[in-house]
Amino acid sequence: MARNGIKVGIVGGTGYTGVELLRLLALHPQCELAAITSRKEAGMAVADLFPNLRGRIKQKFADPAKAGLDTCDLVFFATPNGVAMGEARALVDAGVRVIDIAADFRIRDVALWEQWYGVKHACPELVAEAVYGLPEVNRERIREARIVANPGCYPTAVQLGFLPLIEAGVVDLDHLIADAKSGVSGAGRKAEVHTLLAEASDNFKAYGVTGHRHQPEIVQGLAQAAGRPVNLVFVPHLVPMIRGIHATLYARLTGKADLQALYEKRFAKEGFVDVLPAGSHPDTRSVRGANFCRIAVHQPQGGDIAVVLSVIDNLVKGASGQAVQNMNIMFGFPEATGLEQIALSP
Repeated sequence: MARNGIKVGIVGGTGYTGVELLRLLALHPQCELAAITSRKEAGMAVADLFPNLRGRIKQKFADPAKAGLDTCDLVFFATPNGVAMGEARALVDAGVRVIDIAADFRIRDVALWEQWYGVKHACPELVAEAVYGLPEVNRERIREARIVANPGCYPTAVQLGFLPLIEAGVVDLDHLIADAKSGVSGAGRKAEVHTLLAEASDNFKAYGVTGHRHQPEIVQGLAQAAGRPVNLVFVPHLVPMIRGIHATLYARLTGKADLQALYEKRFAKEGFVDVLPAGSHPDTRSVRGANFCRIAVHQPQGGDIAVVLSVIDNLVKGASGQAVQNMNIMFGFPEATGLEQIALSP
């Protein structure tokens, strides 16, 4: 381990975001994995649960209380919503920096968060300090952050897709539409009927039409970009694939703009946002296993509606890959370190 490397801990290493984080960090040259915790699997070798990590991760899962997380430079929470808020304060007070991959610190309005997540927030004082970890918007604030709220998967795809239009002030902010589809890994690694093979395979359905937890997170980010409130209709769908999000975004244009040039200029210096040539149709396979958001922008028949196509891997740019990107920014590593994997095809 190089002297300028860091010791990293992972709380909740048994879910899909946890194993994805392990896959990425196993090849990161500046990270020493100091602890990987799981109360249920404490004592089990990580590679016994996840054979894809054989030969790469030699540690065993540790009980969180005995893992020495307070000796780490950084701790990732790859846990269900509601866990990080109960443990982050002690770590931050001990000088440990924190990245929460769940939703505990994403929404600045604590009352709104409590409304959507159905529990009382255990650490509201840290919400105001937490930096929303969308590097393409908050890179400079992320550098100095003690606690980073890693964005959700849908919010990443939707915000990156809409941002150039909103920042340029060329669309109607009161009638934005996001029609988004996700693979079943977005529901997590837990047993639920709707993600069973016989339920999700050969099936396609919308859900959360009357309200989804990612709605206020998306609106918060878009409103920040706009400098005023926005109105968004957000409809998520479950599709029969394991990884990937495809967001089709609609906005009414209120002024003339070269949309292709607008997107190319906005993301010209963003290594993990790829604006495709005019007329392109990105697919989820083009980002599978990679930390990219690929975007194409259209103006059908030259009319007044902009259609943006935005694809990500929900477990990488939508979760653990973006978390590693944030870690690199926080500790001054080159931003692409550990994230240069090429997408899988087929």
